[in-house]
Amino acid sequence: MLTSDQEIRELLAAARTVAVVGISDDPERDSYMVAEFLQRQGYRIIPVNPRLVNLNIQVLGEKAYATLRDVPEKIDIVDIFRRPETVMPVVEDAIAAGAGAVWMQLSIVNEEAAARAEAAGLKVVMNRCMAVEYRRLMPR
Repeated sequence: MLTSDQEIRELLAAARTVAVVGISDDPERDSYMVAEFLQRQGYRIIPVNPRLVNLNIQVLGEKAYATLRDVPEKIDIVDIFRRPETVMPVVEDAIAAGAGAVWMQLSIVNEEAAARAEAAGLKVVMNRCMAVEYRRLMPR
C-alpha cells in the first residue's frame, strides 16, 4: 500500500489515464468534481458507470463504459467511488484490465481488496481523495 508522500507523488506524476468507477453525471457529486479537477490537471478521465452507458450519457466530454473490462485503452489509476463492500469486483476488473493502480477514495477501506490488488502487482492507495492529494503533493 502506498502511504508515503513520495510514493503517492510518484504515482500521480507518472499517471496519465484515470478511470473513475462510480462517477456521476451530477456536477454536485464528489465523483464528478474530483474527475473534473483531475481532467483540468491534464489527466485523461474515463467514466465507468453502467447507468450512464444505459442512458447514453457522456461525462466531461468522455464516453462512459459499463465496466473497467470494457475500456479499450491502458488505465494507469482506477479511482473508486463505491461503497467498501462493493470494491472487490472493481479490483478484480482492474486486474483483468491491466490497470497500474487502484485508488479508494476517502472513507473507502477494504483491506481484502487492497491485498488482492497488491498480490496482483497493482499499487494501492486507500482512504484518500485523489484531488486533495494532488493539491497537497504536486508542484504548482
